[in-house]
Amino acid sequence: MAVTIRDVARASGVHISTVSRTFSAPHLVNPETRSRVLATAEQLGYRPNRAARALITGRTHNIGLIVADIANPFFPPLIKAAETHARRRDYHVFVADTDEDPIVELDLVQALAKQVDGILLCSPRMSDDQIELLKREVPLVVINRLITGLPAVVMDVGLGARDAVQHLLDLGHRHLVYLAGPRGSWTNREIRRAAGATARTAGADLTVLGPNQPVEETGAAAAEAVLKTGASAVLAYNDLMAIGLLQALQDRGVEVPGQVSVVGIDDIAYSGLVRPRLTTVANPTGAAGRAAVDMLLQQGDDGPTGQVTLRTDLIIRNSTGPGPYVPAGALNAEVAAHVKE
Repeated sequence: MAVTIRDVARASGVHISTVSRTFSAPHLVNPETRSRVLATAEQLGYRPNRAARALITGRTHNIGLIVADIANPFFPPLIKAAETHARRRDYHVFVADTDEDPIVELDLVQALAKQVDGILLCSPRMSDDQIELLKREVPLVVINRLITGLPAVVMDVGLGARDAVQHLLDLGHRHLVYLAGPRGSWTNREIRRAAGATARTAGADLTVLGPNQPVEETGAAAAEAVLKTGASAVLAYNDLMAIGLLQALQDRGVEVPGQVSVVGIDDIAYSGLVRPRLTTVANPTGAAGRAAVDMLLQQGDDGPTGQVTLRTDLIIRNSTGPGPYVPAGALNAEVAAHVKE
């Protein structure tokens, strides 16, 4: 016979309501009593009925996490971090993939709204107006997108783009390409804005090629267009596009970084495995997943609030080297060391 909440209450010497609160609102229970109830429940093999608890508390202890493309290596570390962090707080995470389609994204939010306590929207492709309307149906936290009045966790891709372009400028590159990401992407707009401003300040040229789907194939397909610009360096929207471009350039006999330097963004695992190893901007995806879960679960009566901005870091590897305008002896020791690796 299955162990019931009454059995746990009797064995613990407490009221049934205390056992219920121990599992549904543990912060309201005296720590000593809570420990005794949990130990008794474990000993008896009791598992609370989530469906019944949801009817009592109005909470499902489920979170929705919607990502733009689960096949993109950028997302799995974020998903894993969010799931692990949520599980420690007795929440389950339902993951859904939109395949970069804003219509699918809208349908998924509406489908999940009644089944979860809130949704984490990661790199959404919907319009700001659509997302603002959806927050009336379900608590939302947006990851990698800023919308006025909505809680958000963002990775500072603007800082990353500035660091990447400045690195290329320091190497002596004066004609750069930005291989842009998808239309409707906030991250793409931030990278383009920051990269353009940094290049203009230095009197350098930045050619934008795109928008493009953020996959390896579009990076490879852009190789011919990149070469036609005459640029000596490329910043790609993400590592997948950068890797596709790097390999296509090498297939054409173009030396990287001897003739063209390439920089990606994300620091996915593959970026350190390709040859030459890819210079990239590391995004704190795991920290973003954990911060988004915290923000959602710490919501008040009006839903989650606030904004968290996480720092990015430039990782200099072997895919960037001296450009046509580098003065003799101008490379600093750190950059020179990476170029020679």
